[in-house]
Amino acid sequence: MTEGQVHVEILSFCPKYERAVRILAKPWTPIVVRALLAGPRRFSQIREYTGHISDRVLSQRLKELEREGIVERRVIPSTPVRIEYALTPKGHELQQVVEAVQRWADRWLAVPDGH
Repeated sequence: MTEGQVHVEILSFCPKYERAVRILAKPWTPIVVRALLAGPRRFSQIREYTGHISDRVLSQRLKELEREGIVERRVIPSTPVRIEYALTPKGHELQQVVEAVQRWADRWLAVPDGH
């Protein structure tokens, strides 16, 4: 296969790639995934990790990720009942993606003023 053929193959439309990008490109989604890479967390812990996400948006993202099979919502029977969120095996496979984005950011992006 020549270099030109590889280029065309890479640029050809792939519905799976498009779907993955649509899932992961939503605001806050990669940051929520990154928060859960360290292990199960409660809603408030995820919100604290992300910094500025609203409760409404965080709730939406968690529901979307749960629907996609990336995050699992766990009910811990206690008093009061606790809810934890954890990555599924499908979600844990995103670790390499998150790490690749971090490497790229470390190499090419400056930290904004005030951070």
